[in-house]
Amino acid sequence: MLHRPTKTRALAYVALAGLAWGTGGPTGALLFQSSGLTSTAISFWRLATGAAWLLLANCLFTRTPIRATFMAAPRRYILTGLGLTACQLGYFAAIPRVGVAVATVISLGAGPLFIALATRERITPALLLAVLGLALLVTAPGTAITASLPGILLSLLSAAGYAATTLLNRDHPAPTTTALLGFTTAALALLPLALLEGLTPNAASWPTLAYFGLIPTALAYTLFYSSLRTLTPSTAAVLALLEPLTATALAVLLFHEHPTPQTLTGAATLLTAVALKARRP
Repeated sequence: MLHRPTKTRALAYVALAGLAWGTGGPTGALLFQSSGLTSTAISFWRLATGAAWLLLANCLFTRTPIRATFMAAPRRYILTGLGLTACQLGYFAAIPRVGVAVATVISLGAGPLFIALATRERITPALLLAVLGLALLVTAPGTAITASLPGILLSLLSAAGYAATTLLNRDHPAPTTTALLGFTTAALALLPLALLEGLTPNAASWPTLAYFGLIPTALAYTLFYSSLRTLTPSTAAVLALLEPLTATALAVLLFHEHPTPQTLTGAATLLTAVALKARRP
């Protein structure tokens, strides 16, 4: 069991989680190009390797009794796994219907709104500013916007899955264990679909898959769940929007993309919202 982090440490945890999540987009793009896997199979391996890393950490450090922990609250961990499954499948299924930009804005932007509504928190100007900044950041000029009701609903399903996992794991005394059990449940749920589409990656992709499971999955979710012991869920969700900022910065640095004035405006707006939320969580 971990001690409850101070507010400063909790803010640092969620900021680091957002940065770690932000490396997931470029990593996923590399895997799409090199692994020979579909999005479902990549999601399976992401969660399965994330669970493997956390199981290793549990064996070496915390040594929490996994089976006893699961049996003490099986519904929590099953629902967490189903929420993670919905988050992954909803997002990737929405992309061919509405495009990456719309799927990202809805799935990431609606998550904090769902959390605020579910917990009856006030929808603050900082939260709305964060959604505006996100929209400006990811919808570059000339981006084709497709209004597909199934795509929008799938994006909302992804947001609902993210919100559910956040709410289920707020103030959990063992964030590493809850992430491990959630990943395991989600990987098992995805396994039948992944088997149908092809589960074996190219051999050269294993190091990338190992990184995908470690940094933007095992580490990011553990830090995020740890922050929920101190921060309100909506505050943590807004601060976690550093993820698309990190992904944008990596796209500029690694893939030599050129940010537009709108992208820079969106980044500044989103950073302002994060700073406001951090000051008044």
